[in-house]
Amino acid sequence: MNIIPELKDWHGEFRDIRRDIHAHPELSYEEKRTSALIQSLLQQWGVETTSGLAGTGVVGTIRGKRGNSTRAIGLRADMDALPMQEANQFGHASTYAGRMHACGH
Repeated sequence: MNIIPELKDWHGEFRDIRRDIHAHPELSYEEKRTSALIQSLLQQWGVETTSGLAGTGVVGTIRGKRGNSTRAIGLRADMDALPMQEANQFGHASTYAGRMHACGH
């Protein structure tokens, strides 16, 4: 598979972020920690952010090289957990009883 070298270099960082979010699941409209983490990371990466949508939503805006372009693409990601007990024993399993991310990867 031809992976962009920069993305391959970031693999460990992205893995650690995913594991952190999995270890600290938050239910819908309670994702204060997760939202703050995502907003902070996006800002560190130079992405313009807007927060507080529906309470805990975060939007990152990446502008094209042509500043006057109105073209856009939207990507969506769920951050909320489900109210169910996690049964696996991964090192990054939920640290909160009765909550888990069940995203299937």
